[in-house]
Amino acid sequence: MTRSTVRLFLALAAFLVLIVPTTAQAQVTPAAGYTPPDDSQSVKVGATIFWDYTYTKTPKVTDAANNSISPSSFNVGRTYINVTGNLSHNVQFRITPDITRVSGTGTSLNGSYGFRLKYGYAQFNVDSSNWKQTWIRAGQQQTTFVDTEEGIYRYRFQGSIFADRDAGVSSSDIGVSFHTTLPSNYGDIHVGLYNGEGYAKPEANDQKSLQGRITLRPFAKGSLVARGLRVGIYANRDKTVKGADRNKWIAHAFFEHTRFNAGFDYLRGEDQTLPTSSVAKSDGYTAWVTPFFQKKGDGLEGLVRYDSYRTNRTIDARRNRTIAGLAYWFPHPGGNGTAAILLDYEQVSFANYTTAQAKQQRVTLHGLINF
Repeated sequence: MTRSTVRLFLALAAFLVLIVPTTAQAQVTPAAGYTPPDDSQSVKVGATIFWDYTYTKTPKVTDAANNSISPSSFNVGRTYINVTGNLSHNVQFRITPDITRVSGTGTSLNGSYGFRLKYGYAQFNVDSSNWKQTWIRAGQQQTTFVDTEEGIYRYRFQGSIFADRDAGVSSSDIGVSFHTTLPSNYGDIHVGLYNGEGYAKPEANDQKSLQGRITLRPFAKGSLVARGLRVGIYANRDKTVKGADRNKWIAHAFFEHTRFNAGFDYLRGEDQTLPTSSVAKSDGYTAWVTPFFQKKGDGLEGLVRYDSYRTNRTIDARRNRTIAGLAYWFPHPGGNGTAAILLDYEQVSFANYTTAQAKQQRVTLHGLINF
């Protein structure tokens, strides 16, 4: 662990020392109108299902009979079983198995659906009167950026966000993290120390990923429209091996309105395989908007998104993705579950590649069940 990492976590520990006594005092010092915390225990089970039918217009492939075809298939892209529970008001947990398609040669399970862990963590709540949603998590959990954007973007069932899909920012990893919401809802802070290999791989060495995100609501006390703006910075300081950097930075802006949600990310990265290797300096951006034709999460919605990414800033070879679709979110009176379908067109093109890459064009009917 580097000196800068140690300093950050010492500062975090000092911050917690200030917060926790305030919390404890609120719990043990009754006052007029005081309501004791709810320590009842509970366990809840839910599920998330992504399904789709995909027609690939290009590139065409050759089947076993040597016919040139445009592939099509029914798929179950992902299935989660969510188990969450409370042991007390300040101790919670989550276990989420992820059932997804297995790929890889040398195993009889290649092509089958496999069972793996996506989330498995304990959460210790240390809220105070000013610092809400303050907690420490330990275990396999959300990293500090992806989950935040997906909560606003809401179309993960179409495909992962730009930072995850193109730039390799994992949505889940094993480690410990701290989160708090700033007073008066002016934003939130999330920092964590993770293995750095993501949820699909074991730790490979002694290097760790230090990730942090701060997202601000600059007009938290402004008009209803102004309050919808959030801006922030995410940083991931990591190493492939000692002396070989694997870093990411993302500047992000989100806007939530009664008629649409929108977002923009700009990303830069530095990656080395070994200390003696050259540094691959990547960058890219995404812009998206999801207009609501009726009411958010109820009725017709649109999806328009554009991503552009290059693995090396010294060579302007870009992978560009365009997504356009129309969704219908089913009404859900009296419940918290959601269901939606989305018909979308996705195109991926490759500009200025040394070796020409075929354009990808897909039309897909996606489905979501979440309860």
